Amino acid sequence: MLLRGKAEKNESGILLALSSLPSNYGIGTLGIESYNFVDFLKSSKQRYWQLLPLVPLGEGNSPYKSASCFAGEILYIDIDFLVRDGYLTSDDIKQKDFPKNTDYDKVREFKIPLLKKAVENFNTRRSDYIRFLKDNEHWLADYALFMTALSEQNTESILELEDGIKYRIPLNLKTFAMEHRKEIRFYKITQFLFFSQYYALKRYANKNGIKLIGDIPFYVSLDSAEVWKEPDNFKLGRDFTPVLVAGVPPDVFSADGQLWGNPIYDWEYQRKNEYLWWQKRLKHCKKMYDVIRIDHFRAFADYYTIPYGSPNARSGKWEKGAGLPFWKTVIREIGSLNVIAEDLGSESVETAKLIEDTGFPNMKVLQFAFSGDMQNPFLPKNYNRNCVCYTGTHDNDTTLGWYNSATSKERIMANKTVPYMENSPMPIRMIAAAMNSKAKLVIIPMQDWLCLDSSARMNMPGVPRGNWEWRMDSGSLTTSLAEKIKKISKARN
Repeated sequence: MLLRGKAEKNESGILLALSSLPSNYGIGTLGIESYNFVDFLKSSKQRYWQLLPLVPLGEGNSPYKSASCFAGEILYIDIDFLVRDGYLTSDDIKQKDFPKNTDYDKVREFKIPLLKKAVENFNTRRSDYIRFLKDNEHWLADYALFMTALSEQNTESILELEDGIKYRIPLNLKTFAMEHRKEIRFYKITQFLFFSQYYALKRYANKNGIKLIGDIPFYVSLDSAEVWKEPDNFKLGRDFTPVLVAGVPPDVFSADGQLWGNPIYDWEYQRKNEYLWWQKRLKHCKKMYDVIRIDHFRAFADYYTIPYGSPNARSGKWEKGAGLPFWKTVIREIGSLNVIAEDLGSESVETAKLIEDTGFPNMKVLQFAFSGDMQNPFLPKNYNRNCVCYTGTHDNDTTLGWYNSATSKERIMANKTVPYMENSPMPIRMIAAAMNSKAKLVIIPMQDWLCLDSSARMNMPGVPRGNWEWRMDSGSLTTSLAEKIKKISKARN
């Protein structure tokens, strides 16, 4: 056992993507609305704010397909705070009309020119910026150069970079960096602006008793600065073409399985240097977040590999993961970690054993509880305390959307097993069931507290477009809602 939850009381929090906050500029940011949300959490007696990954958005605007494990998404930088801090003036901002949900193309069209202007007004000799460069030298310079190279060579693929840059030939890198100093400077300064605003928010949250839960994908994108900088950490051919890629096998939901395409880690190589790359990654996340939710945690126990070029996931096979020795090594080197192990969809003995040995809490999702029989592990009566209960996650429909499309059997089971509450819709009853469970932590998506239907769903796995766009209406965080949340979660306060 490495870690075991020892909290004296059970706690609760809310899942809300930063992008889903209201704002005047088309997307939620690290600005005043994020502080207002912290105040709302405090007033409603919640203790946690779970975020989606804050890394640069990738294909389909997904935060799970990023070009970096370390950088932050610059669209989250707050424009009004840049005015406050003297990087812009109010005259620089020409207000545009944005749709209710996030239109990422419109947001980029609006914000990137403003960020470029802020960078022009930035003093690179300031001491906090110089310190930032030093503290983040293990990733920042390479990230800035990599992103500049992709942009200048008009590609999103590492495979299409010109050879001198692709293979990191020192003379080519030096020449490219000298020729594109302005562009590289943009990426470095915007990262400083992002993290300056982020850590100010984190300090405010922690000061008010709110802990931040970060979310990190297990795999990284092939087209990422980490693969480009340290390809030996991955099973790649000489030209960066993957040997194997990640996914999951066929199941009742997909006859062909899921072909994700991420490169596979070379665990033998990483073991020899004591998983140094993962040490740096988790140390970075430990600084950013109070708790880290690791997506697809089961891959530390066993993971599915598919030959590169396969048309689907049918030809893959399971392989043994890095397991407990990985966690013993990492924790010895960087200290204890507060981790939530996302083990959904895994019934392997190896995954269960690893979770038991590490002591990390795993996840329970109430929407999965009402099929099968009364032994269903997602039913609250079957929980042990060392778990985190959700009504649903970012990959699920909202609870109202789920209930509206549930089978008659699932509806009967849900009505039979969740508490009856007069004049309360199913999402509130489900929330009450979660709050009354033995789980040491309960996290509720904001959409469920607002009893929103499927139109507020955050992500539809396997659908390439139209995800990650929902935003909360301005004025949703009312005093009456805070009182309702406080009342229903009272047993946990």
